[in-house]
Amino acid sequence: MVKSMTGFGRATSEEGAKRNFSIEVKSVNNRYLDINIRMPRTLISLEEKVRKVVTEKLNRGKVDIFINYKNYGESENSIKLDLNLADNYVETLKQLEDRYHLNNDLSLSLVAKFPDVIKLEEKEENLDDIWSEIEPIINKAIEKNIEMRIAEGEKLEADITVKCANMEEAIKVIEERSESIVEVYKNKLQTRIKDLLGNIEVDEGRIATEVAIFADKAAVDEEITRFYSHLSQMLNTLKLDEPVGRKMDFIVQEMNREANTIASKSTDIDITNIVINIKNTIEKIREQIQNIE
Repeated sequence: MVKSMTGFGRATSEEGAKRNFSIEVKSVNNRYLDINIRMPRTLISLEEKVRKVVTEKLNRGKVDIFINYKNYGESENSIKLDLNLADNYVETLKQLEDRYHLNNDLSLSLVAKFPDVIKLEEKEENLDDIWSEIEPIINKAIEKNIEMRIAEGEKLEADITVKCANMEEAIKVIEERSESIVEVYKNKLQTRIKDLLGNIEVDEGRIATEVAIFADKAAVDEEITRFYSHLSQMLNTLKLDEPVGRKMDFIVQEMNREANTIASKSTDIDITNIVINIKNTIEKIREQIQNIE
């Protein structure tokens, strides 16, 4: 099964819950699995658990996870007053007043604004309880992301399959034309020699040798056989129930290698043009594979 690396999934807490979580999982193509998690500071200690869940379900891609959290329950936070610190502030101000003979405009609002005299003390929540609520929501968001990956992967698989069929037909044409290339070369060679030497008798053995050398250099049988093999491997790989992107990328490289060799050996303009079209198709497949997990 081919999966794309592009996907999006979103899941939220059930309505009426004391704690409300909204989790989004976005992913795009990447060479490896790169996980970036954005979550409230109070939940930061749960990051490794989130990362583990993602790693168990996704293999490749740049994955961004956004966790939003709101607590609609009664606030358990409290206000803390540091009287010792307030005493120190007031005493310091009085020393400044006496030393520099300043007017004393000391007030309650002024003292209350000094750092840490009055501060909010947040009660730590039970992270185990929070995790028990977050985990199923994360799994649901990831599953939705995977559903989109699969849907996109099916489209890629169908398109690559069509492209492979087109290349197979093109290779068959090359195979048929390559069989006549040697005979065409032999006829051209004999005609050229006749034009140059007229009625002078030519050693047929020498011509046969030249033709044999040309046939050896122009032979593309092995390359064609390997190209058929790569096409078969590509189609079989598309059906595997595992990450196949890297394997397909390797197969495409081998296809391109065989196409280049066929082009370099060819003396037939039609075969050269066919190879150009094949290479263009290979490049299109290569671009698609970059988004396959």
